[in-house]
Amino acid sequence: MMINSTQVLFFTLTAYFHSEVLNYVYFTVVLCLYILIVGSNVLLIVVICVNSSLHEPMYMFLCSLFVNELYGSTGLFPFLLVQILSDVHMVAAPLCFLQIYCVYTYAHIEFCNLAVMSYDRYLAICHPLQYHSLMTPSKITKLVALTWLFPLLESVAGMFLTVTLQLCGNIIDKVYCDNYSIIKLSCSDTTANNLLGIVYMFTIILGIIVLIVYTYVKILKVCFSASTQTRQKAISTCTPHLASLINFSFGCFFDIFQSRFDMSRVPDALRVILSLYFLTCQPLFNPLLYGLNISKIRSFSKKLVFGKR
Repeated sequence: MMINSTQVLFFTLTAYFHSEVLNYVYFTVVLCLYILIVGSNVLLIVVICVNSSLHEPMYMFLCSLFVNELYGSTGLFPFLLVQILSDVHMVAAPLCFLQIYCVYTYAHIEFCNLAVMSYDRYLAICHPLQYHSLMTPSKITKLVALTWLFPLLESVAGMFLTVTLQLCGNIIDKVYCDNYSIIKLSCSDTTANNLLGIVYMFTIILGIIVLIVYTYVKILKVCFSASTQTRQKAISTCTPHLASLINFSFGCFFDIFQSRFDMSRVPDALRVILSLYFLTCQPLFNPLLYGLNISKIRSFSKKLVFGKR
């Protein structure tokens, strides 16, 4: 019998392990990770906001990136902490759809942020003399606004199609609510969902990938013909961005792969880790990566934490 998703009161998550002793270990590990993520990202946001010398385009985009890490991790970690200590892993349907929206908008915003940052590095390295005239405060504001508003609005269409699906069950084989898992429960036609996914893949994502590749091809050309000092500056500013981009891309690939292919032969613990990778490692990886590699952020962070001059 088909039931509309608006009539489903709850979904059951079946990927949790049942062990009274280990549950407290998992809870402690997840709580520590969440505290570390919140603390490190908030620290760098404060450092950038309170130091006028960091009110430059690159740092403004980094601040946007750190805010998104807080947004994405907050959409997951409190939910995980509650579920780990719960005996019955059920989630109310409205909360499940809200989490799906948070997770997917986080991923879209992250991708857009990284694309804007690559464009910023392209202007700084390939057009250094015109950089400040090209990257004006007005343009920075528009780029940050577009980075956030477009994914937040674009995801509404996908969520509407998912919420209106007719479902034959409410079992999700993951530790958090996932859009594709809901679609797999559908008894109705999912053509519209699939078409939207294809359109998004071949327009927005492909467009962003082309932009990033184009900027780095131009940057490499400049590096090959530039002085050693310019080459070192380009490498020092682009390396953290490339590392973050690669890390996030791998995380998304892990999640897509394990959602769409049979992973029954893979150990349960590994499946859970792969599905959580881009939601846990990226928010932890970015503040450590940029905080340690960018000297201005590193020195101001030390001053703020330890009071050293």
